[in-house]
Amino acid sequence: MAKVFRPSNRESSILSKIESSKEHARRTAINTVREDPAKFANPIAMKLVEEKLVETNSKNALEEQIQNCLETLCHADEFDVDYMIAPFRNLVQQPNVVSLYCTAFVIEKLIDHKSVVDIYGSDTDIYMCIHKQVAKLLP
Repeated sequence: MAKVFRPSNRESSILSKIESSKEHARRTAINTVREDPAKFANPIAMKLVEEKLVETNSKNALEEQIQNCLETLCHADEFDVDYMIAPFRNLVQQPNVVSLYCTAFVIEKLIDHKSVVDIYGSDTDIYMCIHKQVAKLLP
């Protein structure tokens, strides 16, 4: 017969605090992006091109697409965000939702844009490049 696991009150409260802190960090990141998506789009696009992870005909078109991605993130409901980032959730230990959403956008949707020639590097390389820029701008 299987043993029934019943967490104590202390364990439950610790788990609850961990989950609420993760949710708070997620909301804070999305709200910060909501204030000015262009502030995030420019450094991300520039760094992707500089590190030769994205080859494009027009850096402005790339920046515009990333800004549209960030605006979509700000207005999407939780299910849509989780659906978009689901395949990439295990890239790093503690992923940032903004970086993960942008990574998913670059890998899955940006490849089909007319101004993008090709995308190079692994999923982790792209995530790390984007995350470095996002981390500089988040509180």
